[in-house]
Amino acid sequence: MKIVILSRSSKLHSTHRLVEAAEGRGHKVQVIDPLRCYMDITSHRPKMYYKNQSIESVDAVIPRIGASVTFYGNAVLRQFEMMGVYCLNESVAIARSRDKLRAHQILFRKGIGMPVTGFAHSTLMTKELIDLVGGAPLVIKLLEGTQGKGVVLAETSKAAESVIEAFRNLKAYFLVQEFIKEAAGSDIRCFVIGDKVVASMIRRAKEGEFRSNIHKGGIAENVRLTPEERKTATRAAKAMGLSVAGVDILRSNHGPLVMEVNSSPGLEGIEKATGKPVADLIIEHIEKVAKPKANRTKGKG
Repeated sequence: MKIVILSRSSKLHSTHRLVEAAEGRGHKVQVIDPLRCYMDITSHRPKMYYKNQSIESVDAVIPRIGASVTFYGNAVLRQFEMMGVYCLNESVAIARSRDKLRAHQILFRKGIGMPVTGFAHSTLMTKELIDLVGGAPLVIKLLEGTQGKGVVLAETSKAAESVIEAFRNLKAYFLVQEFIKEAAGSDIRCFVIGDKVVASMIRRAKEGEFRSNIHKGGIAENVRLTPEERKTATRAAKAMGLSVAGVDILRSNHGPLVMEVNSSPGLEGIEKATGKPVADLIIEHIEKVAKPKANRTKGKG
């Protein structure tokens, strides 16, 4: 097979691992920076160009689109969909997962457990918003934040009011969520491929930090999931329409709660913590399901 990986750099760890895994299984791989692509979008035969050369005879595309290039990266991915190329994660699914508000609304509609979450435009409703999620302490998240950035723990109602006012003055949109105290600064990353959780790790925040992201100093180790946690993770990925996803779950007194569904989950942390060759499992999945015009949206989303 000829596989294209949409990534800003072949030196990124996850991209490198996918190239290594694909080549190790006998496939041809090309890493393409989506920002250096251009497209013929009006032709009866849609085309993609990279470095002045037409990209043809591609069997599958693996999108590794960073949050900062979501708009153009998704446009490139959508063009591949229009060309009938199988895409591991489709553009519509990535757009859903990147919009935190939309993602939460979709998860709620599917009956998937989440922390109590509020959203408002005006600061006139700040007190009501704080009360809605059970008061302080509470978590405030920018809609466009990633990897723990733009996430604030407000330990008092006064602090929450100050943060909310600051975000609105910056014309930034955000969610307000209940703080799950019993999670004790830890969460679980479930790595979903297809309809299965293939690896899972528990991430614990360093002392004095409530965010458990590894690049924020958190530590990770392999964890055994309960059947309910496994089912929640696969349902969340399916709700987003993602074939590959990193589903982040909190363990609460009333069951597993989904915090986020990541459409480009990193491989380094999960492979180190679990010892599982997740990159190889992704390529194996593509081998099983990739075929021309297999995309559900076919570039229409």
